[in-house]
Amino acid sequence: MNILGISAFYHDSAACLVKDGDIISAAQEERFTRKKHDFSFPKNAINYCLQEGGLKVKDLDFVAFYDKPFLKFERILMTYLAYAPAGIRSFITAMPLWIKQKVWMKEVIAKELEYEGKIIFPEHHESHAASAFFPSPFQEAAFLTIDGVGEWATTSFSIGKGNKIDILAEMHFPHSLGLLYSAFTYYTGFKVNSGEYKVMGLAPYGEPSYKDLILSELMDLKEDGSFKLNMKYFNYCAGLTMTNGGFDKLFGGPPRKPESRLTQRDMDLARSIQEVTEEVMLRMVRHVYKETVQKNLCLAGGVALNCVGNGKILREGPFEHIYVQPAAGDAGGAFGIASFITHSILKNSRQEAWPHAYWGPQFSTSDIKAILDQKGVQYHFLEKPSYNAL
Repeated sequence: MNILGISAFYHDSAACLVKDGDIISAAQEERFTRKKHDFSFPKNAINYCLQEGGLKVKDLDFVAFYDKPFLKFERILMTYLAYAPAGIRSFITAMPLWIKQKVWMKEVIAKELEYEGKIIFPEHHESHAASAFFPSPFQEAAFLTIDGVGEWATTSFSIGKGNKIDILAEMHFPHSLGLLYSAFTYYTGFKVNSGEYKVMGLAPYGEPSYKDLILSELMDLKEDGSFKLNMKYFNYCAGLTMTNGGFDKLFGGPPRKPESRLTQRDMDLARSIQEVTEEVMLRMVRHVYKETVQKNLCLAGGVALNCVGNGKILREGPFEHIYVQPAAGDAGGAFGIASFITHSILKNSRQEAWPHAYWGPQFSTSDIKAILDQKGVQYHFLEKPSYNAL
């Protein structure tokens, strides 16, 4: 049974091949095109995965996409209608791509691959949950997905048992921890869906001087980690930016211009949103523990890439063991959806836990030497030193 999982068209496009329940290969499109966070259809990643498995497209039993395009389109249309006429510029920008491509994902995949077989579209958070639970070492565990947004869900949790996952509870758009963090990514002058790690890295240089302001003005945070955002400060529902003039006024100025000098204020903003994020994550994790009574936790979604927050969960959270999907963001959804079909739909038994996360292209010494010789590049070959020599 050969299953190809695909994530594409938003950010971090990727492909993954699962064969008879075992992962054979997985790679992001950016590794081939050299475009960071490449969102285009992952032709190169797919070709690599098939080549690694010794397969052709006609050998595939299933192709799966990592979310439901029509459900996501519903959310986008309903959001624009709710904010109309304010979002007309964003609507005009987004609709042509949706009408021409994204909403016809089944046809796009069939055409790109020249594939006539079965194409499946589970929900975005099912892909994330499967990507975390099925490669984990746990036969039973709670799972928690936190990201920007899938179709409607922004946070979800439940229990995975054997080859089954069912989502128990969700938070919905526009109330999103991932989008809140991305709003501060934008405001501090970094690129959304790319520079969030820079905000996390900037945080230790600042003080949490805006933390109380975030908690009092931007969000209504409950003890269980659920919250409502005060949408009068945000522009991402219908605009072309993450924040608006009200946000600027609240935090004392416009967003930092990209590549301009970082100030202490930017560092303080980063520290503040990082501490808020850690607090929300901890509250969510404690609630999931209370509801599931599990000792193991699996994490996925873009927010699970916040390793500082994960460290706090490990040290201060109630779970005994934690597994974080290495490709916790949308790229991991390609594996997640292939794994979801293998286990939850086809009911195949679980395989062994991932022994590593190195599923992309590899280059041997002879491969590298052949390219250098072909290009006429001068080089020095260093033999691997023995430990005795050190």
